[in-house]
Amino acid sequence: MNRIIAVLILLVTFSSCKNDRSKTSDGTVETTSGATKKYDSLIYPEEVHFKSLRQVTYGGDNAEAYWSFDDKQLVFQSNNVKWDVECDQMFLMDANQTFTDSIAPPMVSTGKGRTTCSYFMPDNKHIIYASTHLGDEACPDTPLKKNGKYIWPIYDSYDIFVADLEGNIVSQLTNEVGYDAEPTVSPKGDKIVFTSTRSGDLELYTMNLDGSDVKQITHELGYDGGAFFSPDGTKLIFRSSRPKTEEEIKEYKDLLAEGLVQPTQMELYICNADGSDLRQLTDLGNANWSPFFHPSGEKILFSSNFESERGFPFNLYLIDIDGKNLKRVTHSTTFDAFPVFSNDGKYLAFSSNRNNGGGRDTNLFIAEWQD
Repeated sequence: MNRIIAVLILLVTFSSCKNDRSKTSDGTVETTSGATKKYDSLIYPEEVHFKSLRQVTYGGDNAEAYWSFDDKQLVFQSNNVKWDVECDQMFLMDANQTFTDSIAPPMVSTGKGRTTCSYFMPDNKHIIYASTHLGDEACPDTPLKKNGKYIWPIYDSYDIFVADLEGNIVSQLTNEVGYDAEPTVSPKGDKIVFTSTRSGDLELYTMNLDGSDVKQITHELGYDGGAFFSPDGTKLIFRSSRPKTEEEIKEYKDLLAEGLVQPTQMELYICNADGSDLRQLTDLGNANWSPFFHPSGEKILFSSNFESERGFPFNLYLIDIDGKNLKRVTHSTTFDAFPVFSNDGKYLAFSSNRNNGGGRDTNLFIAEWQD
């Protein structure tokens, strides 16, 4: 699903007009006022883990940028209308590139339906992603609210595909009835984890790279999604809602029957790759999501608004895998999410509303990481 829409709606209603700007040859960003900013000025003073920071997209909603196994490229989703798309499609970029509204990266999805959650395969020559195009080539409707509450659509037409870097689909990995999406690949290069409604609930599953040997990982009522493997492939980190009261359970089931979930109350859970030793990692309240393992395998970097009274801002936080030593990493006043470390641990890609002139754009940034 387009997981960024619901959180963005929390922000855009408070936005003002954006300023046009362009990247200059000396590594600065130029605004319409003629002022320039060096890349490092994108870093707030408290963000000590960022040695440098580079903005790599300018315009639209750009999210979920994932590194190739050799760290030379990234694949990400965007709905930038100036790139000739009507809803999220997948795009490819070299790690050292920057794209403006007028310069589009190559599209590696079909351009049909809505896509989400692309990820590189171990050969660096193929990607996986979920798409609705077999159900309908048009963009599906995207409800954002129901009964005054923010929601995410769970399209039952999503299936998971493998494509080459020219955008040609080479195989379809899922064909069950219902939602199959959110696939990510183990750093070991042997397994895929994804979310599916094939059991009647939103659960995690793993499968081989060719779609075989599907195994259900989670079994409790609630939305289990956004899962990632640890660097050694032995653990999974993911976000989950866990309705408890009779009222919460009824609301969750009623929404799911309509192909919807409410993302405003989620905590992080961790387990072994086979589903064993499942335990709750956070108990912070509000929305804790988009978790990713630190290169050490001993910490989790994630996005949360647990310190927010009005639903925003979202910032990045580090926490040990035993739930201790919670530490704030970013200090945005709007939205930071989707953190993904490069495989060598030197860089962090994430999405942010910073430096968008007060507008609605969510762009990709690459930070040089330092512990």
